[in-house]
Amino acid sequence: MGGRVARVARGWSVVLGVAAGISMLLPAAPAAAHNSLTGSDPENGARVAAAPKRIELRFLASPAPATTKITITGPDNVPAAGGAPTFAGNRVSVPFAPGAAGLYIVAYRVGSADGHPVTGEIRFTLTTGTAAAPPSATAAPTSAVPTTPTAPPTTAAVSPTPAADEVDDDGGTGWLWAIGAAVVLVALGAGLLLRRRSRA
Repeated sequence: MGGRVARVARGWSVVLGVAAGISMLLPAAPAAAHNSLTGSDPENGARVAAAPKRIELRFLASPAPATTKITITGPDNVPAAGGAPTFAGNRVSVPFAPGAAGLYIVAYRVGSADGHPVTGEIRFTLTTGTAAAPPSATAAPTSAVPTTPTAPPTTAAVSPTPAADEVDDDGGTGWLWAIGAAVVLVALGAGLLLRRRSRA
């Protein structure tokens, strides 16, 4: 009797063990349907001196191009994606167009097998930015541009004597009045002399 009870107990323990294993596997099935990021190049939080030509993201499952969106922004929110993403299995690559040195953010949105999108981002720091564009060869420096000498503005010099074309306030007849006054004085003098001689 005791052996039979022991066999039944062992049978139930096997059944319960199988049931527990199945129950543990059931919740994992929906989770496995979610896609997720497994790695990137550059890695999240990396500091790089040489800018990579492409940014690569690696996912748990192959993302569908129709439901995948990836953006790259640099300092001051300047877009830094140099083209459309390319897909190869579970890898997605985006051409990188670096700008100034600083923090770059790669944001992604990919679909999952269960229909729920997965979003996230990685961040890395570019320690050296692109060099400034050289000045155009056609633009000559301002100091080298020949300038046509211009004559300084002329100012009329103050002359002690009136200019030849200047006109006095009395219309230029002042000298006539002086001659007339002299003639009158001479006539008066002559008249006085004649009176004195006639009286003598």
